[in-house]
Amino acid sequence: MAAHTGRFSNGKLITDFLVSSLGLKQTLPASSDPNLTVADLLTGVSFASAGSGFDDLTAGTAGVVTMGSQVHNFEEYVGRLREGVGREKADGVVKSAVFVIGAGSNDLIMNYYLTPLRRVSFSVDEYHGFLLQKMESFVQRLYTLGARKFTISGLPPLGCVPIQMTINTVTALMKTGSFTRLLGPRVCIDQQNADSVSYNSRLQALINRMESSLEGTRFAYVDIYNPVMHMIKNPGAYGFTHTSIGCCGSGMIEMGPACNGGSCADTSKYLFWDSVHPSQATYRALSDQLMQSLLSQLTN
Repeated sequence: MAAHTGRFSNGKLITDFLVSSLGLKQTLPASSDPNLTVADLLTGVSFASAGSGFDDLTAGTAGVVTMGSQVHNFEEYVGRLREGVGREKADGVVKSAVFVIGAGSNDLIMNYYLTPLRRVSFSVDEYHGFLLQKMESFVQRLYTLGARKFTISGLPPLGCVPIQMTINTVTALMKTGSFTRLLGPRVCIDQQNADSVSYNSRLQALINRMESSLEGTRFAYVDIYNPVMHMIKNPGAYGFTHTSIGCCGSGMIEMGPACNGGSCADTSKYLFWDSVHPSQATYRALSDQLMQSLLSQLTN
């Protein structure tokens, strides 16, 4: 986590750029911030918890807030908003608000690929189904609380995340006893990328079903996979010179709080901030693409 940002990055996230582009505020504050005013609540807050996921096991392992607790925090937000501006206006704000949902990567990386916590009980397809069922339940709970507009992000190419490439390289080294692979070029893991594509396809089908079954809703699927792959294959178009390692530390294994100290000279040259999370430059590029299609999908 970069010092003073409160985010697992060196600066702003996609949601920060979105609220800034809409002229609402420069960054999206946490709902738990004790200094929030009613005016702050009216223009958006974040209920997210870094390190969490659709699977409660993910949050439990990381010691962070579960998705269920995030919904509970949203319920408290609605109550506070009603107290501040009245039920009718508060409910109108919730109905017109855009709910940005992005999870799943932590679940697969932490529970399936790095450690076999879920791999002993699920095939990867079964685990995808488990996560999507959790996500659907999450959306339905928000719907009962008045939410009507949703953007839901798919998975990025998980096989190209630096820590995944590092673990794959070390595993190959342990099997062969040769340093050739360790010292060679870092390459994405095709099977994990294929897993991401499969999950995203099922997610899009589920989004279509939810929009049909939940009256009055609008959904926008946010494609993260293809834009990130384009950045990896065409780094120069985005000003990147490093796409397979992160900026902080060695860039190959450190993530989150372990990245408080030491970083590269120019973070804008790196697609990843640490070994898992994108840099501010990447989030900016993703938000620019998202803004081009988001509003039309939710308002047409």
